[in-house]
Amino acid sequence: MKIIEVTNKQTRKEFYDVARTLYKQDENWVCPLDLDLEGIFDPEENSLFKDGDAIRWVLRDDAGKTLGRVAAFYNHDKASKHQQPTGGMGFFECIDDKDAAFILFDACKNWLTDHGMEAMDGPITFGENITNWGLLVDGFSPPVYGMPYNFPYYKDLFEAYGFKTYYEEYSYEQEMDVPFPDRQVKFANHMRDKFQFEHFSFANQKKHLTDICTIYNAVWSDFHEDYTPLDYSEIEKVMKKAKPIINEELIWIAYDNGKPVALVVVFPDVNQILKKLGNGQLNFWNKLKFLYYKKTGTVTRVRQFLTAVIPDYQRSGVIGALFMTMVDAVKRNKFKILDMSWVGDYNTTVNKIYRLLGMQVARTHITFRYMFDPEKEVVRFTNIETEKHKRLER
Repeated sequence: MKIIEVTNKQTRKEFYDVARTLYKQDENWVCPLDLDLEGIFDPEENSLFKDGDAIRWVLRDDAGKTLGRVAAFYNHDKASKHQQPTGGMGFFECIDDKDAAFILFDACKNWLTDHGMEAMDGPITFGENITNWGLLVDGFSPPVYGMPYNFPYYKDLFEAYGFKTYYEEYSYEQEMDVPFPDRQVKFANHMRDKFQFEHFSFANQKKHLTDICTIYNAVWSDFHEDYTPLDYSEIEKVMKKAKPIINEELIWIAYDNGKPVALVVVFPDVNQILKKLGNGQLNFWNKLKFLYYKKTGTVTRVRQFLTAVIPDYQRSGVIGALFMTMVDAVKRNKFKILDMSWVGDYNTTVNKIYRLLGMQVARTHITFRYMFDPEKEVVRFTNIETEKHKRLER
């Protein structure tokens, strides 16, 4: 077997074709858009390249047949916020063969070691954890947009190499014709009168995007050890790119006398359209098909990408009121299924809220960590703020 760095048009195509070949007979898999993934590896689009780097490989057998692929990446600022410098690996696809998988894992480990890293998390993306994050280990059903899908045997390959669970991620689902518990609905409706709610609009995007940045940064600055502050230009770029799929009524901001305090971001699940396009290409005909399917009720599911409440308001009741405001909008727009992807196992508060609302875990992903020094143990991630609250509650 031979590992080849992705450096040109041919190897880039090979990188994407690996997945198309492996999942050809899998009815659940949805081919991501090559354009979406390629942007992750473009220094012009991905700001993490300013203080980091990324590399991709494909693995071929002796006859030249492609067996797998993988990517590795690091950002010095993110890496320095861990107890040891930590990079990432992701976009792993491989046949069910331990030797092949280990060659791919070794390539990541060796490259990251050469760049000063002492551990790697994976499978993750070279960016924030909203998309392409984690290994699917339970709930092998058609994935929602941005959530990874993979074969069940991948878990065995990761664990055999020595990856350890860093944290688990739970995705909840709720059918919109199933009522939420009456007690929670009444409390949420009661709290609606105490706050003000606005849905995002491109007509007022400067204000709304500024408020989204304010909330996001207030929440995540003390939440994740490798958090990177979000600035206006970055989110403006994301929203502009996502404009064709955005439904303005599905993105809500909560205010307390004009102060932005909470946020929920929901997107239509365009995977239901991408499944029909099939090949991950957004050429002229596929663009026409995309618009057609978007207008003909093909999308029946939405995915909640993000929920955020600034620390001082996390016990104010605003989350319930915001949630039910969003649910009303989902129903009003005639979507049938709400997917909440994802919640870390360390976030006991949100997991408890979703379960009180009667929602069920539909899928579980794992983010693994691998320590390059075998003498060092992987310490599972915990939400420090949650642990503080738990100690206070005792």
